Amino acid sequence: MRTLFTLVILIASCSIRAQDVFSNKTNTALEKVIKDFPNRFRNIKGDLIAQRQQNAEYKSTIQVPGSSSCTVTRYLVSNNDAYSWSCTAFENKDFNLATIKFKEIFEQIENTIIKIDGEKPFIVSGQYKTPSEQRKTTTIAFDLLPAVGEMKKLKIELTLQNTANNWKVVLNVFDVNLKEEQATAANN
Repeated sequence: MRTLFTLVILIASCSIRAQDVFSNKTNTALEKVIKDFPNRFRNIKGDLIAQRQQNAEYKSTIQVPGSSSCTVTRYLVSNNDAYSWSCTAFENKDFNLATIKFKEIFEQIENTIIKIDGEKPFIVSGQYKTPSEQRKTTTIAFDLLPAVGEMKKLKIELTLQNTANNWKVVLNVFDVNLKEEQATAANN
């Protein structure tokens, strides 16, 4: 009887640990977003939120649990459309709480394996940067390894930024050409 009780406890604890490892909902959301990148986020684009001259913002059908907003934005850049997915995962006035969430999300997505049908698996790889309250923004850029084909254009960034005395943790997935175009436009 005692052996049976020990066996039940052991199986239950292994089951709980396995659930923790495989229940990372941030990973699941990010994987769905990355899988839809070649489709220009068409399958995760929800209702129109705002239309402006140079862009249109849509509600994302993929949400990171606990986030305040996740959106898909279409930009008109050099007569082409470019798309990005952005998720405000955390917002708070307390820098220390925001830093904890920033590191937590980094650890959830670092070394994630993404499997897309017909492609070799990718690993999400990035180098952690420790935020400082004196800096308004800390950004970690992630790469997909190995990136081939359309996925070479994909960029993932995790940002901790201070806006109006509020710290935000934002996860972005976008076309690298979009950022280059925006930098060029800002310099002109």
